[in-house]
Amino acid sequence: MSLHPVIVGGGPAGMAAAIELAEHGVHCTLLEEASRLGGVVYRGPLRDGVHLDYLGPRYAEVLARLHGDFQDRCALIDVCLNTRVVGAEGTRALVMLDAGERVQEITYPQLLLAAGCHERSVPFPGWTLPGVILLGGLQLQIKSGVVKPQSPVVIAGTGPLLPLVACQLHASGVKVAGVFEASAFGKIAKESLALLNKPQLFLDGLSMLAYLKLHRIPMRYGWGVVEAQGEGELRNVTVAPYSSSWQPDLSRAEQVAAQTLAVGYGFIPRTQLSQQMGLEHGFSDDGYLRATANIWQQSSEPHVHLAGDMGGIRGGEAAMFSGRIAALSILVQRDVLSTEQALPLRERYLAKLKSIVRFRAAVDRYTERGAGQTALPAADTVICRCENATRADIDRALSQGVQDMASLKMRTRVSMGDCQGRMCVGYCSDRLREATGRQDVGWLRPRFPIEPIPFSAFQNLGTDALNHE
Repeated sequence: MSLHPVIVGGGPAGMAAAIELAEHGVHCTLLEEASRLGGVVYRGPLRDGVHLDYLGPRYAEVLARLHGDFQDRCALIDVCLNTRVVGAEGTRALVMLDAGERVQEITYPQLLLAAGCHERSVPFPGWTLPGVILLGGLQLQIKSGVVKPQSPVVIAGTGPLLPLVACQLHASGVKVAGVFEASAFGKIAKESLALLNKPQLFLDGLSMLAYLKLHRIPMRYGWGVVEAQGEGELRNVTVAPYSSSWQPDLSRAEQVAAQTLAVGYGFIPRTQLSQQMGLEHGFSDDGYLRATANIWQQSSEPHVHLAGDMGGIRGGEAAMFSGRIAALSILVQRDVLSTEQALPLRERYLAKLKSIVRFRAAVDRYTERGAGQTALPAADTVICRCENATRADIDRALSQGVQDMASLKMRTRVSMGDCQGRMCVGYCSDRLREATGRQDVGWLRPRFPIEPIPFSAFQNLGTDALNHE
């Protein structure tokens, strides 16, 4: 067994945890699937010498501080980039695909899962057309400093990421045809006091709206996507005003010319690994599955910790604090700190978390999805891209009395493809909750490996076996 704690995920949570451990003299191993640290939030450009000035001074400041603190303590952090964890062996070992595409096993005394999140997919007619992209993926294009989307761009969905990405796109020289926020303005205004728990973020939001107005980029509240059209590639987007339950008023629908449609309906924790490990999970108010953790960020297995978006979506700043709290728990378990020494530090981090949690709760309330969203797909709209299962297939299964995710999987093959349900399970569980009236409609434990492994990873297995004999 490795004597060092292992951290899965090199985003803000994983980096902050590694920094906290190093500050107390504890060596750790950090596994990151990307070629650079920082996660989707603070990864920075993929090429040296690229300056992303249009992302704003606050972004640049946090990015530089986080990476600077990490670099100052890197002597005690073993970083494994381009390393994907593809499964777990119980709760004491992980199986990973290293940078050389070799399958390796790593054991640990303590583990921190900071695997981040993935975007919520919302199917609608035309959502599989080339040119339709998830909003977070589009933002990664901007941050990469390598590619830019084809314009004009339409942005649709809900949440503070919509105007942010619109401003970043325009500042980088991309034409934005319009931003369509599904929630009504009045619903957002009701949360103003709660949003002031983070006044700088609130002011940033106002400045983004002022920027859009100044550059004549339409920002329409209570409007959402209905359909994407094109032959082989995106040409037009149909949008319409939404009711309070997100039912589109098709009598007032409009077409907007676009070559790129960026759709953003929030994020979902990446729980594939925590599910495979058999950790306890629960459902959020928004219906997504998340692993449960206590005040020390410990999972149902005390030596396995959770940080960042694993336990719920709260943003990059909150991820850093949760990562540091998890690190304190690891330090206590390793007898580096006593509980009495760790408690004041934990309380300091928790105090900083409170205002973020209140701010995030307000965002969650105004971005709460309407029930009408599940009605957007037509009968022939593909829901599960891997298995080509359509809405009609799901409707038929529900009409036959399917009550849970396992039964739906057996009837329709949803989630049986390479992505193991990342793209389709959200919509399917929404439909099941709608049909059954139950919050808990079950979940599907991912099979091993949680991501495809290339054949090249096995090319030396025969030779290794012979040498072993």
